[in-house]
Amino acid sequence: MTTAQTFEQRLRNRAAGIGQLLEHILANEALADEIVRPDRLLAAMRHGVLNGGKRLRPFLVVESAAVFGGSALAASRVGAALECLHCYSLVHDDLPAMDDDDLRRGQPTVHIAFDEATAILAGDALLTLAFDIIAAPETPLADRDKVALVLALSRAAGMGGMVGGQALDLAAEKHQPDEAGIITLQAMKTGALIRFACEAGAILSAASVEDRKRMRRFGEIIGRAFQIADDLLDLTADPETMGKATGKDAARGKGTLVALKGQAWAEAELSRLIEEATTLLAPYGERAATLIEAAHFVANRKN
Repeated sequence: MTTAQTFEQRLRNRAAGIGQLLEHILANEALADEIVRPDRLLAAMRHGVLNGGKRLRPFLVVESAAVFGGSALAASRVGAALECLHCYSLVHDDLPAMDDDDLRRGQPTVHIAFDEATAILAGDALLTLAFDIIAAPETPLADRDKVALVLALSRAAGMGGMVGGQALDLAAEKHQPDEAGIITLQAMKTGALIRFACEAGAILSAASVEDRKRMRRFGEIIGRAFQIADDLLDLTADPETMGKATGKDAARGKGTLVALKGQAWAEAELSRLIEEATTLLAPYGERAATLIEAAHFVANRKN
């Protein structure tokens, strides 16, 4: 198995590669059938995307595809598409009407750096761009695989996935959900895109139905671990380390599993989830070593 240092270096290298691809995708030049890319809109999109970040979701796409021998270029482009969609969600989530955050990844949020209207439009454009990237001829996949990816991403990102989870999260400020409600909310708002990231590698590699189900379940597990770790950090980390405000869930009265069941439970649950993820990928042997390290990283991250 790869060491933690090797894993973190690989994560940084993948992030750098995805960053370069996103730079290219968000260039000034209009593509075929685009009329012009407005300067201020493009600058706001770039501010929301090219601002650092671990690029964990694209990393999971690329590493999941590698397990099955999928195209590295296709995986990188699908990962870039997912990152655009993820960043759109952050741009909108930071708006005053939602979480009202001024800081993201240690920098001013898009609506602070520009204005609210531009931030809304930048998010809209990034969401649309995600599906453009997948469907574009530069993504070397068969049309049937592109359709499968578009469908899976639409379901993960839409009203029955991330957006629906955001709606439930806003409602939770007024009516605190029970444990089952919190689990559902978090599986949608946070877990759905991570689930897609892992399943996408199997889809674009034309892996078997069983492999696709296994990767989907792996994504569900680490998505849950990601949210529990995030809730722990919201309680214990400082804003400088996180690059964003902390303690906001408690201040708004939002229920989390950590608040409901305690820090000791959360730490034990993270250990259990890592064990489940490791067992799930055992059939793939060393091919899955990096993904298992990713599960450890998600559960034990410090920011």
